[in-house]
Amino acid sequence: MARTVFLAGAAGAIGRRLVPLLLEAGYEVFGVTRSEARAEGLKALGVEPAIVDVFDAAALCRAVAAAHPEIVIHQLTDLPPGLDPARMDDAIVRNARIRIDGTRNLVDAANAAGARRLIAQSMAWGYAPGPEPHGEPHGEGDLLDLAAEGARATSVRGVAALEQAVLSTPPIEGVVLRYGQLYGPGTGADTPAGNAPLHIDAAAQAALLAIDRARPGIYNVAEANAYADTGKARRELGWDPAFRLNRKINLQSGGIT
Repeated sequence: MARTVFLAGAAGAIGRRLVPLLLEAGYEVFGVTRSEARAEGLKALGVEPAIVDVFDAAALCRAVAAAHPEIVIHQLTDLPPGLDPARMDDAIVRNARIRIDGTRNLVDAANAAGARRLIAQSMAWGYAPGPEPHGEPHGEGDLLDLAAEGARATSVRGVAALEQAVLSTPPIEGVVLRYGQLYGPGTGADTPAGNAPLHIDAAAQAALLAIDRARPGIYNVAEANAYADTGKARRELGWDPAFRLNRKINLQSGGIT
């Protein structure tokens, strides 16, 4: 009998790359989207779509309970296509709300449905100023930059709330993947950028590997860099930052080529 994964954000940038990996690994996948059109695309890929708003706690509980998943994966974001600078100020606030309120609802729904594990995306560039100027990249135990100001403060406080909810709600096993700055299909960036870059396909592979290989806790997931130490993900997950899916995925037509 296939193991079941409930993927929140299945039609998002990482979700679109993660779906074929999960299906090829033999999982039955239930995918959350708010869009009827994207639901049809997910269905064509072999995903059982669940059209639900993560802020509707009761509806989300019903959707997760219907799937009865062993694993819940949180890849929800609310960011504009290509990270359009003109729309980012509002998007950062909406994205933080997903991380705070949406995550809380998803954790509660996962626990109510008896899920064993919840894997959630966070960010690897939110550390408080510290060791990296002196040649030591940040490890997962370093503090987040909760004293930040402006837009960075909104983002960091959002991920701090997300991580707290995922990691401290027993009996569920919480795993947090602190992703670097994404590039690749659907991200609006074709080449590495930022202090901890990460290709979107490698981000998806890390989520797949975390299902069975990760111990509960936090993992930095990025290409080799001077800002965040990614050795734990490579050692414990067997994660490869050079992993690429090598296929095009089109949710509009529901095709993989």
